[in-house]
Amino acid sequence: MHGTLDRPMPAAEPARSVDVGLPRFGYWHCFYGILKRELLRFLLQRGRFMSALVRPLVWLFIFAAGFRSVLGVSIIPPYETYVLYEVYVTPGLMAMIQLFGGLQSSLSMVYDREVGSMRILLTSPYPRWFLLTSKLFAGTAISVIQVYVYLAIAWWWEVEPPHIGYIMVLPALILSGLMLGSIGLFLSSLIKQLENFASVMNFVIFPMFFTSSALYPLWRVREASLTLYYVCNFNPFTYCVELIRFTLHAKFDVPTSWDQLVLMFTSMDKGNVFDPLSSDYPGFVAFLVVLLTTAVFLGLSILAYDPSRGLIGRRGGPEGA
Repeated sequence: MHGTLDRPMPAAEPARSVDVGLPRFGYWHCFYGILKRELLRFLLQRGRFMSALVRPLVWLFIFAAGFRSVLGVSIIPPYETYVLYEVYVTPGLMAMIQLFGGLQSSLSMVYDREVGSMRILLTSPYPRWFLLTSKLFAGTAISVIQVYVYLAIAWWWEVEPPHIGYIMVLPALILSGLMLGSIGLFLSSLIKQLENFASVMNFVIFPMFFTSSALYPLWRVREASLTLYYVCNFNPFTYCVELIRFTLHAKFDVPTSWDQLVLMFTSMDKGNVFDPLSSDYPGFVAFLVVLLTTAVFLGLSILAYDPSRGLIGRRGGPEGA
């Protein structure tokens, strides 16, 4: 008995590490869930689909037909001959679909983070940058579907780009959709109430659309107002339109050497180096601007939704989070 009491106690085994990580393929299932939910919402809300097509179709069928005899479009890149006004305006209307789609997706983000599914997801173990990026890709996928439906309808209106353009424009649509969605996502971080965000949309969508090259060539804008011309050049939506325009018509050229890349910037108009028409590679310049704008606003959105440093955290986060 005494021997038992005097026997030294065995040393405690080191605590085994418990794997509290996310399940395998968990990121994929999370992304798939967000994408599926957005697609189901899009399919069930048929009014949303129709409203996204009504605006560009009104411009195509009514305004373009009326402006055809008034606004002739001269030979400008990427066009090799005179084109009808409805041909010129089509890339701008495609970008308009994505503009409204990106802002509407962000509008749903304001609702979801307060009382919807994102309220729960934002408190899940998944990083917020992944959740926000998944939300952006889901909204972009829906806008791309809407754009291709519009292109199918515009084909019956004698808007017939090269067949290869329907494929080349897809990466441009994805990138421009991400850019416009990132802008809307950043704006959604500044707004807490749904009613306020609806008014912000009117102060963002219409200025971005009308102060761009979506409806009129930049050289015509310059003839009318030099100030408006510079505003159009600093509008990121202009570069979305030009990127879609050049890829849709299969005229997207890129510099193939470092010397050509340097010459691309040095040969621009010294008064405005961001003019997409002043370069030998206007489509590539538009691509760079859209890519940079996407990175900036996506980074700002991720920072704003960071609960420890962002704007959401300063306001206390979603209710109940």
